[in-house]
Amino acid sequence: MHQNKNKYTNHIPVLLNEVISVLDPKSGNTYLDLTAGYGGHCDAVLSFTTNPGGMVLVDRDNQAIRFLQNKYGKSKVLIVHNDFLTASKDLLKSNYRFDLILADLGVSSLHFNEASRGFSLLRDGPLDMRMNQDQDLTAEKVINTYSREELVCILKEYGEEPRARLIADIIVNNRPFNSTLQLSNLIAGRFKNSRIHPATKTFQAIRIEVNNELNLLSDSLDLWLKLLSVGGRIAIISFHSLEDRIVKNFFKDHSSSKYEAELNLINKHPITAGPQEIVNNPRARSAKLRAAVKIKI
Repeated sequence: MHQNKNKYTNHIPVLLNEVISVLDPKSGNTYLDLTAGYGGHCDAVLSFTTNPGGMVLVDRDNQAIRFLQNKYGKSKVLIVHNDFLTASKDLLKSNYRFDLILADLGVSSLHFNEASRGFSLLRDGPLDMRMNQDQDLTAEKVINTYSREELVCILKEYGEEPRARLIADIIVNNRPFNSTLQLSNLIAGRFKNSRIHPATKTFQAIRIEVNNELNLLSDSLDLWLKLLSVGGRIAIISFHSLEDRIVKNFFKDHSSSKYEAELNLINKHPITAGPQEIVNNPRARSAKLRAAVKIKI
């Protein structure tokens, strides 16, 4: 069994043993990691494939790319600094195909722990939330410049927030906001009797908007299927119901037709973290893993 903690960083790769189980990596396999982050999953895969020349690691985060370059830069591993949609298009144009594909859609726990990135509603930092620090759109721009109706829309659609109109009113009536705690504390002060932090869904919605997460995922899935070799395996980890629904429906649509099916599902129901992993890494509680095998072109 693999250690769940990457020895090079404090990053804990989610569902590591389960990912290895469903991908079932073999010596010589080629591997595409679309959200390579700090190398937790690809370390484990590479220990089985022993094929660095057949490994492509993608990430849009500057810090992660620097880490990957320092770690793998002298090997034959290809490191791509881009969002996974653009990277997938480029790899297809270059006629790449892979035996194993992984997408871990979650925000790195390191990002939540680093206040300066602006993802955490419990640590004071700038309203940033960008996975790619080179892009223009930030959480501050969303919060301080979007209209009330635009805020209501993203809170409903991306946060599934039942109090979307009330929270949009709070934001509009108290702008401008400069920090994460300024926003989260104000929302928490208005809705005190909540099972989870009252600003959780608001922060999720803003983060998804800033990073265009759901559209990138929806537009990428067909490309990932094309990048997968026949007999190859794809595994996707999602962290909220909106992402999981997109993945579930895509897998279902491509596996349900008896004669036209392109995929066989490895697991009909999502794989989730066990009690011990949740103790070691509380963020794993919301992780859902779905996987499939490509059976035809």
